[in-house]
Amino acid sequence: MKNRNSDEILQYIASSGMLDIGNVERAIDMQKNKEYLSKHTQKIWQGKDAFWRTYLPYGKNGRTLIKRKSENSLHNEIISFYRNLEENPTIEDVFSEWNDRRLSLGKIKKSTYERNLRIFRRHYSVFGKEKLKHLDKRDLIDFLEEQISIYHLTAKGFSNLKSLTRGFLKRASATDLISFTAEDVFQRLDLTDTTFKKTIKEDYQEVYNDQEMQLILDYLMKNPDSTNLAICLIFVTGLRVGELVALKHEDFDELSVKVRRTETRYKNKAGKNVYEVKDFPKSAAGVRTIPVPADYAWLLKRIRLLNPFGEYVFMGRNGRLTTNSVRSRLRTICQKLEIYPKSPHKIRKTYGSILLDNNIDHRLIKDVMGHTDILCTETHYHRNRKTIEVKQDILSQIPEFRAN
Repeated sequence: MKNRNSDEILQYIASSGMLDIGNVERAIDMQKNKEYLSKHTQKIWQGKDAFWRTYLPYGKNGRTLIKRKSENSLHNEIISFYRNLEENPTIEDVFSEWNDRRLSLGKIKKSTYERNLRIFRRHYSVFGKEKLKHLDKRDLIDFLEEQISIYHLTAKGFSNLKSLTRGFLKRASATDLISFTAEDVFQRLDLTDTTFKKTIKEDYQEVYNDQEMQLILDYLMKNPDSTNLAICLIFVTGLRVGELVALKHEDFDELSVKVRRTETRYKNKAGKNVYEVKDFPKSAAGVRTIPVPADYAWLLKRIRLLNPFGEYVFMGRNGRLTTNSVRSRLRTICQKLEIYPKSPHKIRKTYGSILLDNNIDHRLIKDVMGHTDILCTETHYHRNRKTIEVKQDILSQIPEFRAN
């Protein structure tokens, strides 16, 4: 007996009159209409005036009341609404499906999911209601360029908006909702180096100078509780604060610290911050082993004695230290020592600047910083750590600048 595919069989049945295509199409439509009605979770009721009513999920308040003379007419209106939603969704619909799908597939963490929501709500709260099929790439180009001027976006701020937009446009293109691609939009943006807002941060805001670093280290060593020892470790390893609070005893030996995981944060349904540890650092380059300077070998010994029977090394009153608790402690110490308050990330920048100032081999710098390119360290982490007095003293020693 010959093997025949399903298309051949169906074609034969239809051509022979054994199958009524019209009945099949009507049955499919009926099934589809049931699916649309099942999506509608709002109450349907008949008022005293005999009209049938329900709310459809659109409008200023998130819902709009509709009424029809018969229940069947109301059902047809509901079906029409959900069919149109499926066949011509809004930008917000496509974004939500894309963002939800990536989370469910494990492609993003809850913290990234929440960050996407914040960016979308900030920029697309109005434009996001537009039907995607009604737009062309020029509409999106104009919208994106306007966001830069409306919100005075920095290059980094626009990069976040661009990444989010590229993501849901690729999803729209893959599902044939648009005839253009994300790159068709971005390649036509009219952007220059002067387009974005420039943020000027002084060196004293970005790194700790020698005097400040010594003041803090002295304080930390005189008050060696778990949080202070953790901050001290950042100064001598350049760890990201998320990597720091995720350290376990297995990550330490007598000479070094292994980085294998990091903390992630997101908001739960109640709007409260939830801190979790994910078993992978920020990037592939983040997996590394950092040697600790010999004069700080004592620090590793002290740290290894902390919480010897617990899963995580750095613990506080309410369990594992979080990034927020480390930031709060460092801010308090800076205020106590009358130092311009700087975050744990500024300690990391200080560490990177020290390595570059001492002409350390670039390969080693990349390895311990967890960077894939030395340009990242040089461009974003290297700042001048000398005080204004030291700078003045250096210039004053130049013969040409000395008074005769």
